[in-house]
Amino acid sequence: MTDDALLKQLEESTKDFSRHQAETLRSILQHQRGVRYLQRHLPGAGDHNFLIDAATFRLSVPLSCYDDYADYINQLADGDKCTSDDDHDHRHLLSVDPLVCFFYSSGTSSMKPKLIPYFDSTLSKGASHIAHQGSAAVLRKFFPPRPEVNKRLAFIYADSITTTKGGFKVMAASSFPLHSSSNPNRSLFMSLSSPMEVILGSNVEHQMYCHLLCGLRNSDSIDAIHVPYAIGLIKAMWVLESKWKQLCDDIEKGILCSVINDVRMRDSVVQVLGGPQPDLSNRIRLIFEKKDWGGILSKLWPNVRYIRSVMTGSMKQYYSKLKYYAGEVPLVGGDYFASECCVAINLDIKQPPDLTRFVMLPTAAYFEFLPFDLAENNVVGEETVDVCGVEVGKVYEVVVTTYRGFYRYRLGDVVRVVGFYNSSPLLEFVMRAPKTSNEIVTEGDLMAAMENFQLVLRNTMGMGIEIVEFTSSADFGSSPKRLKILIEVKDCDMILQDKLQESNLRKCCSDLEDSLGSIYKVQRNKGEISPLSLSVLKCGSFDRLLKLAIENGTPASQYKPPKIIRNPSIVDVLEENVIVTI
Repeated sequence: MTDDALLKQLEESTKDFSRHQAETLRSILQHQRGVRYLQRHLPGAGDHNFLIDAATFRLSVPLSCYDDYADYINQLADGDKCTSDDDHDHRHLLSVDPLVCFFYSSGTSSMKPKLIPYFDSTLSKGASHIAHQGSAAVLRKFFPPRPEVNKRLAFIYADSITTTKGGFKVMAASSFPLHSSSNPNRSLFMSLSSPMEVILGSNVEHQMYCHLLCGLRNSDSIDAIHVPYAIGLIKAMWVLESKWKQLCDDIEKGILCSVINDVRMRDSVVQVLGGPQPDLSNRIRLIFEKKDWGGILSKLWPNVRYIRSVMTGSMKQYYSKLKYYAGEVPLVGGDYFASECCVAINLDIKQPPDLTRFVMLPTAAYFEFLPFDLAENNVVGEETVDVCGVEVGKVYEVVVTTYRGFYRYRLGDVVRVVGFYNSSPLLEFVMRAPKTSNEIVTEGDLMAAMENFQLVLRNTMGMGIEIVEFTSSADFGSSPKRLKILIEVKDCDMILQDKLQESNLRKCCSDLEDSLGSIYKVQRNKGEISPLSLSVLKCGSFDRLLKLAIENGTPASQYKPPKIIRNPSIVDVLEENVIVTI
C-alpha cells in the first residue's frame, strides 16, 4: 500500500469513531467468546450465537488491572494446562489465539516489569498494521527518503531474551521484529549505521559506545537519529562527552578499544570502520576540542534532518537538553503505543511535548474513559464513558479491551481530551495514574516543581548546577509521613567542594516544597506531612538504578527512570550514595 493510500485509510478511520468502535468490540468478543476470563463474567459467551452490546459488556465485565490477570499469565508462562474440566486448552485462558511470546512492560517504578502475553492474532495484526505503517507514512510525509543519505543512527537494544518455564521467549516489544528470524523486518538492519551484532549485544554501555562509533564513521550518511525514549539519547550524549577522545582514537586507528570484549560485536564494528580513518578522525576531533556542545549533533552529523523520540510524559524533562544538543535539527515526537495495544498516533510530529496531541485509533482496541480528578489525584468512581460521553477539557484514565487478551483493562495512563480530529478524540498525555489513593504528590506536579527547582538552583548558586536526574518516594515510616526527593547533579565536585552551601540549598528546598502542587500543599498545611527531605546523590547513582532494573528483566531500550518509587529497597540503593541531605 502506498503512503497516500495509508494516510487516506487512516483519515477515513477517524471520521466515524463510534461505528468503528462498536465494530471493534463486536469483533473482539465474537473472536474471543470462548476464553475463560470472559466466560467468568458473561455466561453463555461460548455460544456461537453469542451477541452483546457495549452497554451490557461494560455492565457485566468489571474494570481490571494487571493483578486480575497475573495468575492466568503465570499459568501461560509456565505452560500449565488448565485444571478446570470446562477448559479445553491453556491457550484459552485469555485468548483463543496461540501464544507466541511475552513482552516486558516499560514501567519501572517497581524495577520488576510485567509480562504482557503476545498472541498470534490475525485480527490484532490487521488492527495494528494501520497504526505502525501509518506512523511510518506520516514520518515519510515530513521527511521524504533520500537515496544518497539513507542511514539512521538508532540507539536500539534488542536485549538478550529470556525464556519462561513453559518455554516461551520474553523480550521488549520493540525487540520482537529484530529477533524474528522469518520476517521482512530484517531489512531494518540495512538502513542502520550499526551492524546487527551491536543491536543484539548484551552490554548496554558497550552497545551505546559502538552505536556512537559506527554513527561517527558514517557521519556524512546519517539522515536521522532514532531513540525509543529521550533518556536514551541523553545517556548517549553523556557517553559522547566522556569518551570522545577514545572514539576519535578508534576511528583514527581503525580498531576498537580493548574494553569492548564481545568478539562478534568487535569484529562487526571493525568491519564498519574499514581501516584507519585519520582525516575523518581529525575532522571530528576538531569539533570536540572546541568544547561547544550546543548543536553538537548537527556538527557531527551535518546531513541529519531530524531526531525522533518519545518526549512526552516523564520524558518531557529531557526536552530542553535535547534541544540544546540538537540545535536547529527538528526534534520529532513519537506515537502513543503501549505494550498492550496501540492507542493513538501523532500526526503533527514536529510539535514540542507541551503541544503534542495524539489522534485515537478507533480500530486498534475498544476504548473507554474513566473520569479522573486531578485535584484529588484519583478516578471519580468506576463508571466509564465511551467516546460519545467524553468532554473536551476533561481528564480521564484510559481503559482498553484488546484483541490480545485484556478486557476493560486500566492502562494506567491519564490523558486530557483537548478536542477532536474528525470524530476521533484528540489526546494530551498528562501522567501515569497513581498506584494507590494515598500518594502525596503526582508525577505531573513533581516534574513541574523540579523544572522550577532547576531554575532556582541556577539563580541561587550559578549556572554550573545542572540536575541530571531525580526521583521521589513517600516515607510512611516517619510520623507524620514525609516526601523524599533525591537528585543527582552533573558535577558532584561542586558539592564536595562546598559550592552548594547548606543555607542556599535549604532555601532552594523551601522553594521546591512550595511548588509541589495542591495535593501536597493541602496535606502539608494540615500537618499531615513532615517537611520535605531533599538528598543530593553521588554522580552515577541513577546508573546503578538502570543496572538494577536490567538485572530484574527490564529491557534497556524501554527503561524509564521512575519519578515515584514505591519500593523501599530501591530507595535504599539510592540512599547509599547520599552526599548531603536537607
